[in-house]
Amino acid sequence: MKIFGKNPSKARQAFFADKSSYKIDRFQNQLDEPLINVSTLEIIKGYFNRPKNIIPNGLVPSLKTNLKTMTCDKPTVVWFGHSSYLIKHKNISVLVDPVFCGYSSPFSFYAKAFKGSNNYQVRDLPLIDYLVISHDHYDHLDYETMVKLKDLVKQVITPLGLGSHLEYWGWETSKIIELDWEEKFVSSDSSVTLIATTAMHSSGRGLATCKTLWTSYVLELDGNKIFLGGDSGYGPHFSEIGEKYGPFDLAILENGQYNLMWHHVHLLPHECIMAAKDLKASMLFPIHWGKFCLAYHPWNEPIKKIWQEAKINKIQLTSPMIGEPYTIGSEPKDKIWWDFD
Repeated sequence: MKIFGKNPSKARQAFFADKSSYKIDRFQNQLDEPLINVSTLEIIKGYFNRPKNIIPNGLVPSLKTNLKTMTCDKPTVVWFGHSSYLIKHKNISVLVDPVFCGYSSPFSFYAKAFKGSNNYQVRDLPLIDYLVISHDHYDHLDYETMVKLKDLVKQVITPLGLGSHLEYWGWETSKIIELDWEEKFVSSDSSVTLIATTAMHSSGRGLATCKTLWTSYVLELDGNKIFLGGDSGYGPHFSEIGEKYGPFDLAILENGQYNLMWHHVHLLPHECIMAAKDLKASMLFPIHWGKFCLAYHPWNEPIKKIWQEAKINKIQLTSPMIGEPYTIGSEPKDKIWWDFD
């Protein structure tokens, strides 16, 4: 099935052999932490003991912004739910981890989008200068969306190995740039810089895992600095990135789909706050929630908890609705639109 993609060939893997992130035919995290801390049986038990409000009882509020006519003198983020978002700045459009098919698994009947949360489609997007992918999990790399985007995107930046999926899906090799941790892409006019930075996570669309890399990114747009977190557990890499590349005008960090059973692959709310501090971020934008149920917590628990943590730690936090633009340097979006079961 095309949706599973295609892992790198033996010849392509040979290219990774001398990369610091690649060891013994697979990519590895910097810290040797177990990604799952419990047995499969315990995970199954947790699944059958989930609370009733893991899915919202009603429509998720959203705004329909005209992305094609939107003008922005400063970087402006429009979130599409979960980890998909568009960043517009003057005449530049950057699209991150788009998933518009309405589900986040290989099968359309599982992990379906919450009602009201999937109001944006590829047809709503402007021409995309840079498509940025953090890793190849289904909630970040969607086959249907990627097929529709082929003729709308000028350049796609991915972690090492992920280009193999795209080529299998018909993308031109000339459009694809693959980066290892600490490698960078700079646009021809130097207005856009994208640096792949470390994350603590995994990859895989089938039984063979970690055959492609996973990353976070540092994005610089005309001197504005944004951290694109991808998926990651908490670790010393956040402070290392903050020291080397910070401070950041905005940190877009995942805050959702967490559980102590898989503690080292996703941030808990208080760890998201810690990561924002480590990165020296002026504003935190929490994502990875609001669209799909991939964990066992209530659907809006992540945003409730992180607002509490932000107040305690005096962290600036913005939480716009799906489709509501947020511009760097503006007042945070703090309307409580998510307070219902």
